[in-house]
Amino acid sequence: MTGNHRNPSITRRRALAVTGGTVAAGGFAVAGYQSAFADTADATDNTEATATSACMTLMPSVTEGPYYLDGALVRKDITEGKSGVPLTLRLTVVDATDGCTPVKGAAVEIWHCDAWGYYSGYTTANPGGSAPAESEDGSTANDNTYLRGYQIANANGVVKFETIFPGWYTPRTCHIHVKVHTGGEKEDGTYEGGTVNYTGQLFFADEIAEENFTLEPYAKHSGTYTELADDMVYDGGGAASGLLTLKAVHKADPSRGYKGSLSLAIDPDAENTGAGGGGGGTPPSGAPSGEPPSGAPSESASPSASASS
Repeated sequence: MTGNHRNPSITRRRALAVTGGTVAAGGFAVAGYQSAFADTADATDNTEATATSACMTLMPSVTEGPYYLDGALVRKDITEGKSGVPLTLRLTVVDATDGCTPVKGAAVEIWHCDAWGYYSGYTTANPGGSAPAESEDGSTANDNTYLRGYQIANANGVVKFETIFPGWYTPRTCHIHVKVHTGGEKEDGTYEGGTVNYTGQLFFADEIAEENFTLEPYAKHSGTYTELADDMVYDGGGAASGLLTLKAVHKADPSRGYKGSLSLAIDPDAENTGAGGGGGGTPPSGAPSGEPPSGAPSESASPSASASS
C-alpha cells in the first residue's frame, strides 16, 4: 500500500494532548479516548485471558531494532499526552512448553513510535517521507520516555497498556516492539534484573493502518508506507508472528480507538539476546544505544507512571 501521508518535519511534542476538550490537531474527543480505555475490571481480564490463551507453538523472536532504551517505567498509560488514535493493548503471556499455562509475574515491555514516526530518545532521527519536526506536536511528553513502558502480568498472564496507534517510518510497516522478562523485580519505578525470554514485534492489518493514517495527526506524515507483505520483519504468519486482533471501539468512527489483543507464547526458561530475525531499520547516526534515558522521571515524578498488574 502506498500511503500519501503528508508531513513536514517534527520537533518536540506540545501539540495535541489528550487532556481536555478535544485534541487540537486530531479532533479526537476525550470521551472517545476514555471509552477506549474504560474496560479495566479484573473480571474482564480473566475472561479475555481464557479466550486468548489457547495453546500454540513457541513464537519466534525477532530483532529488537535500533530504537531500544533501558530504563522504561512500570506503568499502564505510556502516552504522556502524545496524540493519536487511542489503543488499548491487552497481551497474555503463556508458557508454550507447559500447555500454554499463564506466566504470572512476567514483565512485558513495549515501545513504539509516535504518530509521525519518532521514538523517544531518538527524536531527531528522520522517519522518512515528509513529516513535521517531532517538537512541533504540541505535547508535553518527555523526549526520553514517551510511548515506552512495562506492565507485570497478573495471575492469568495478562497485561494491559493504554497507548496510541503507532505511526510509521521508512522502511518499516506499522509495529510495536515487545520484550518479555522474567525473574526480575520492580525497583525505582522500572524493572531490574531477570532474563529476557522473548523479543518480538506486534503488527497491524494494512487496511486498518491505512485508514488511521488518513486521520490527524498521522496525515501530516506523507510518503510511501510499507505494507505487511513487504516488511523486512513480519513473515506472514498471522497471530503466531505478532499480528494483533483489533476491534474498533466504535465501528463508524475509527478515531475513537481500537482494542488490540494477542497471546505471547514463550519459553520462560529461555534467554533471548534481542538479535532475532529481520533488520528492523538502520540506527540513526549519533543516537543513544541502550543506555538508561538521562534525566528520565522516576515513578513518583510521573503521574502516568502507576504500576498495575
